[in-house]
Amino acid sequence: MIKEGHRLLIAGTGSGCGKTSVVCAILQALKNRGLDPASFKCGPDYIDPMFHTAVLGLESANLDLFFSGEAGVKSSFVKHAREWNVIEGVMGLYDGLSMTSEEASSYHLARTLSAPVILVVNGRGMALSAAAVVKGYMSLRSPNVIRGVIFNRISPMTYPKLKEAVEAECGVKAYGYLPICESASLESRHLGLVTAQEVEDLQEKMQTLAAAAEKGIDLDGLLALMAEQPPLEAEIPRYPRLGSVRVAVARDKAFCFYYRDNLELLEELGAELIPFSPLTDKELPPCDGLYLGGGYPELYAGDLAANRTMMRALREAVENGLPTVAECGGFMTLCRSIGGEPAAGVFPTDCVNTGRLSRFGYETLTGEGESLLFGPGDAVRAHEFHYWDAGDPGDALRAVKPGGREHRCAHVSGTLYAGYPHLYFPSCPLAAERFIQKCLERKQTI
Repeated sequence: MIKEGHRLLIAGTGSGCGKTSVVCAILQALKNRGLDPASFKCGPDYIDPMFHTAVLGLESANLDLFFSGEAGVKSSFVKHAREWNVIEGVMGLYDGLSMTSEEASSYHLARTLSAPVILVVNGRGMALSAAAVVKGYMSLRSPNVIRGVIFNRISPMTYPKLKEAVEAECGVKAYGYLPICESASLESRHLGLVTAQEVEDLQEKMQTLAAAAEKGIDLDGLLALMAEQPPLEAEIPRYPRLGSVRVAVARDKAFCFYYRDNLELLEELGAELIPFSPLTDKELPPCDGLYLGGGYPELYAGDLAANRTMMRALREAVENGLPTVAECGGFMTLCRSIGGEPAAGVFPTDCVNTGRLSRFGYETLTGEGESLLFGPGDAVRAHEFHYWDAGDPGDALRAVKPGGREHRCAHVSGTLYAGYPHLYFPSCPLAAERFIQKCLERKQTI
């Protein structure tokens, strides 16, 4: 399949430089102009895409080279792209799988998709030094992919000086700036930004950012740059429809971390996804399977504990063999307690805040026996990002980090996967097929 897919990658000098604000400002401004943009996020992050989705009313997609490889990210981009496509980078431009490698970085993704890069630079407190920063980023790797710069958190009076310095010293175009705008700031917490659902007056903030973009960013110049890029060609994998099943998916402000590609793969295999709220619903909807994704259950542990009928429903569903996938926050909810508050109690272990990231990063999980998602030797790419840990996080699967470090993780059975790793199903479609097949068996026996 070939798609025109005008595209641009917004990268940064590092985390916290303002990439998400710049991307949301551009997306909202393009939408306000009556255009039809789509958005993507480099890497495994869940939270930034929620802001893109809040702007566009259209699901954002992750483009992750560790999960998918170069062919896979091309396929995902071609599948989801619209006429105008904005990709948000991850961390700094060159930050990849290790401290010394650009593999799976924004730079690697830009080269894979032939996407021009706009570098976001926090210009606050800089003058000519901004040119040194930009020149360093442009010269670190060849070929250079940076086609422009946007400055963040500067005043209108400062911008002309920074623009002159960068264009004269680096030979690259400055495409504008966003000013300091406290009324549109996006707050952070331990896993990154707060989620879009938690931001009061989010649409007003996005419109404030869009107005700043119209005033301070050369949007016409960015559109022209995007339109210069050649069409992309990729094969989009197709999967067989195994049958019709209903999968209940926890979707509320406590459970909101899902990969779009995971959900779409389940749908292609035959799942009707039924959203429900563990926070406010009293019972599970009628279903043949259960998907408890990650999120922030620790922030709502008291509300979950108070919803006794739902906690009982979850426990009874898992114990009665309902095929269940529970990732990170979903797994925590199946434990005995979260921060001292009673949870569903499937596993006799407690979740506490460790104050630091536990087993952070990418990993490949390998099955050693038959279970809901894994057969012996089946390998699924995954990612962990959590400060809270369980006394017993499970030991049924072998997890190997890209650098070779190993640990054990997860609780599994013939009807269950429960553990901290977030799985990426397209890295091993057989895992998703096993889940749907088990849901079909459940449907036929109930």
